[in-house]
Amino acid sequence: MTNPADLPAAEAARRIAAGRLAPAALVEACLDRIAAREPVVRAFSSLEPALPRRAAARPHGGPLAGLPVGVKDVLDTADLPSEYGSPIWAGHRPRADASAVALTRAAGGIIMGKTVTTEFATRHPGPTSNPHDPARTPGGSSQGSAAGVAAGFFPLAFGTQTAGSVLRPAAYCGVTGFKPSHGLIHRAGMKVMSESLDTIGVFGRVVEDCALFAGALTRLDLTARAESAPRIALCFGPGESLLSPDSAARIEEVAERCARAGARVTRITLPPALQAVVQAHPVVMNGETALSLAWERATARALISPVLNERLDWAAGLPVAELIAARTAFAAGRQAFRALMDSFDVLLTAAAPSEAPLGLEATGDPACNALWTALHGPCISLPAGTGAAGMPLGVQLVAPFGEDAALLCWARWVEDVLTG
Repeated sequence: MTNPADLPAAEAARRIAAGRLAPAALVEACLDRIAAREPVVRAFSSLEPALPRRAAARPHGGPLAGLPVGVKDVLDTADLPSEYGSPIWAGHRPRADASAVALTRAAGGIIMGKTVTTEFATRHPGPTSNPHDPARTPGGSSQGSAAGVAAGFFPLAFGTQTAGSVLRPAAYCGVTGFKPSHGLIHRAGMKVMSESLDTIGVFGRVVEDCALFAGALTRLDLTARAESAPRIALCFGPGESLLSPDSAARIEEVAERCARAGARVTRITLPPALQAVVQAHPVVMNGETALSLAWERATARALISPVLNERLDWAAGLPVAELIAARTAFAAGRQAFRALMDSFDVLLTAAAPSEAPLGLEATGDPACNALWTALHGPCISLPAGTGAAGMPLGVQLVAPFGEDAALLCWARWVEDVLTG
């Protein structure tokens, strides 16, 4: 019999609705798993078991009724500290929940705790390890959320993405990560670093979980199933030169399996306007982060990690015109991508360059994700077997801005091909 802590969120929701699983029993199963594995995984920045137990004892209604949720610690919570992965904010207690957290509670979700983020959701990692191998990174910056779903601490979790902070951890941890269109999930109450890039996303075990969670937060119907096979654009860039042999082979294999199932697969290369976005991304990300952290840099610079200070010093020294030009390149790239995708339903590419690297001092390279984040469209990482070291591999699907329902529909089709 499946441990409730290992159930996909959508299946747990069906059992709760049918009276076959009590929210309190699901919460206790998750707390038992946390007690057993948290000393090694270290996914939580803040955990008070009495809070989810009290929430589970109350009546539940809504699409997330009784489902435990992990909250990345760049989203404010009124009942738990919000420290943003930085000692500057140690012990900070907001008065209000972030919009996404409040909407989760209103939909019946149970907040399990706050999950570890890298410093301000940037580079310097927290202590979280990969549940599949504690010697390896779970990715970042949404490291605690991805690891927590993989470990069975909660079936759903929030992440955020500025470069690859949802997609890459999902791939490394063997779960599903969905980054919606920019702004689809409201950012009120989030510690925003980059106005042009930061996007709230979600983790689950399968595509249906992410569709359930995102739909509950946005009131969109994201449950459609495909009635035909998609037209797939196969693209290895922009991180192609970094792909490990097993990652590259897995993308080819997924494309071949989709083609055998009826998809029309066409290999494409990136046009110059999208290559320009790749070059512009670090200018926008670091330039806007330097502006966002103006108070912290002015009053507590010594408490910011050297690696972050170095990048922000570089960005602060750039001419303002360079930041404006980079944002302009983003806008041109979005137009070029929409034109490129006129002949396709979805783009297939890598979710990460390789399996999760050894060591916890870094969280991996976002080269496979940053471009697609800058284009503002929805992206999803799907588990796609394991690599040479036996660690999870993932593939990424991408669509133009606003095509969230369509992307999730095609993602379920690809998921069915991979699991069928």
